[in-house]
Amino acid sequence: MARQAQKDNQKDKPPSPAVSVVVVTFQSGPTLARCLAALKAQTFTDFELILVDNASADGAAQAAAAVDPAIRLIANRENRGFSGGCNDGARAARGRWLAFLNPDAYAEPDWLARLMSAAAAHPDVRAFASRQLMADDPARLDGLGDVMASAGFPFRGGYRQPDPGLSAMGEVFSACGGAMLIDRGLFLDLGGFDERLFCYCEDVDLGYRLRLAGMRTLVVPDAVVRHEGSASSGGPRSDFAVFHGTRNRLWVFVKDTPPVLFWLTLPLHLATTALLFARHATRGELAAPWRGLMAGLAGLPLALAMRREAQAARKVGSLAIARAMTWNPLDLFMRRVVVRPIRTR
Repeated sequence: MARQAQKDNQKDKPPSPAVSVVVVTFQSGPTLARCLAALKAQTFTDFELILVDNASADGAAQAAAAVDPAIRLIANRENRGFSGGCNDGARAARGRWLAFLNPDAYAEPDWLARLMSAAAAHPDVRAFASRQLMADDPARLDGLGDVMASAGFPFRGGYRQPDPGLSAMGEVFSACGGAMLIDRGLFLDLGGFDERLFCYCEDVDLGYRLRLAGMRTLVVPDAVVRHEGSASSGGPRSDFAVFHGTRNRLWVFVKDTPPVLFWLTLPLHLATTALLFARHATRGELAAPWRGLMAGLAGLPLALAMRREAQAARKVGSLAIARAMTWNPLDLFMRRVVVRPIRTR
């Protein structure tokens, strides 16, 4: 009887999809419908869609779920940030793979198919980045993988630069969380996105921890999305974005940089921070970055605790991380694409 009941329960459960697409929303009404329509048009259909709403007031996520019963809605009672929202979706997901997509990113019809094809072709790789184009100017990149400069400054490769038309897959330091694919088991084993970062640089931190674990990330140039960019946070130069970006950049540098590399690059990090603040000053935009820096310094005890966690799990040394960085300062100042050939193992 017990065995028969177990079999009946298994029959009642829908089969697990290959992919769980997680979209975290916050006041995303102006862009969400277009994002979901693009997902509906995917040629790869073996996926579930999980909407995680961070206590929005616009009701867009609820309205979308009411129209489409296939959407699984997680309605948070508070804003848990991109990190917390993605983690909520990952815990509820049933797919072997997780695809994170911003609600202001519009996937081309073959986006998921291209990512899954790359995953099948490279079974030893468990994280993949997309080609992100500017939604309002698709001839320009929003990013082609994230890059880590030797100064400990991350940036989106090629941001707002003409699309170079790169077609071959290659290694990047990390994947932008706005359009990425990652093995769900690996994501959960790593602890997901660090919720203490809330939003901004949480994807770089995840990719850095992948690197510290001896793993790599590939960019799939033919997996394309068009991205508005910071649509729910007021734009990439809003006070919110600059504050969190400044604070979290410092915390990620302290948290993830291996010991020898940390002391080697600390002077570079401080000098680059000073240069960046000088640039903010010429624009009359010092208030938000200054608050972010002060919050970062005040939170150094927390960052050091985060460091102890990350370094305790580290499996590679400073040299391996240094090789994955760019040491050309022009790459940082010009936001160049840095994609390296895939290493054979």
